[in-house]
Amino acid sequence: MASVVLEHVSKRYGQVEAVHDVTLNVEDQEFLILLGPSGCGKTTTLRMVAGLEDLSSGAIHIGSRDVSHVPPKDRDIAMVFQNYALYPHMSVFENMAFGLKLRKVPKPEIERRVKEAAEILGIGGLLDRKPKELSGGQRQRVALGRAIVREPLAFLMDEPLSNLDAKLRTQTRVELKRLHQRLGATIIYVTHDQTEAMTMGTRIVVMKDGIVQQVDTPDGIYHRPANQFVATFVGTPAMNLLRGALTRQGDTLTFRTDDQLMTLPSHIAHAASALTGEAMVLGIRPEDVHVSQEAVARLPQTQIRAVIRLIEPMGHENMVYLDLGTQSITARAANDWYGTVGDTITCALDPARLHAFDAATEKSLLS
Repeated sequence: MASVVLEHVSKRYGQVEAVHDVTLNVEDQEFLILLGPSGCGKTTTLRMVAGLEDLSSGAIHIGSRDVSHVPPKDRDIAMVFQNYALYPHMSVFENMAFGLKLRKVPKPEIERRVKEAAEILGIGGLLDRKPKELSGGQRQRVALGRAIVREPLAFLMDEPLSNLDAKLRTQTRVELKRLHQRLGATIIYVTHDQTEAMTMGTRIVVMKDGIVQQVDTPDGIYHRPANQFVATFVGTPAMNLLRGALTRQGDTLTFRTDDQLMTLPSHIAHAASALTGEAMVLGIRPEDVHVSQEAVARLPQTQIRAVIRLIEPMGHENMVYLDLGTQSITARAANDWYGTVGDTITCALDPARLHAFDAATEKSLLS
């Protein structure tokens, strides 16, 4: 396997810049996720690494080679697409072996590689079947096997699980992670699914409008988002954002939102000195919004009043949707918590888990 390095890579289509000045260093044997909404430039970035799109500027290195202008077939990479792209008239064995035959790999070596890959993927008993005789998950494994037998320097995967149903996607996600650990492969994986990104990646690259917003571990992306976009894109339900203004009462810094005041913890107060104005946005994850009386009583400084708009029982927990005047927040509550829609309750925000963003730039004040 090999590292993959992108140096100031951009892609323009006429006046439209689809990818802007992306610099990344994908380590050898790393599982790197390109994450973002549709149209953010993640697939275009992957296609430039594969050689399927020309670079408008910048350079790409795979291993020690500059492959910026090298044809796809000579880059020693393997791609797995959303579409399985299997030959319907060929057996599983023939589909997996086809690329090796084109490269004139000796027959014994082809058999060894195909059988080894089939064993890894658990499809050893399906080698004689045609694609029409396989389930969606089995077809995707064949597509993965076709890539594995190449023994490439890097695997490039473009939303390979999006055609699978929810249960099969979860199962295949686990298998892909185990496959990465077993092969020690360098993988660049494109997805818009944050669950895939958080559970599979060693690092995540969050993109928006062709621009890299943050590169970090899953834990860093979730707990230390660089800006409001990352904060709300990663996490289900999304991070709550409360807009308000800072007021100083003596030596105490408070946050006013919808005529409610709360005292800010020291780490937020210290960060607020970097504000470009008085307007600030507080962020809090739903699991850090407390609605139980015991938890609320322990957090007097960050209590707020809210009206219950909706309660969604989820079995293992309740999702509670709350209105604070003109703004709304979501809380996760225990499955034995009970409330009534329309009631006004006191809830509390965990001060240690608060995030702060500059309302003007949307950047985190804690990064």
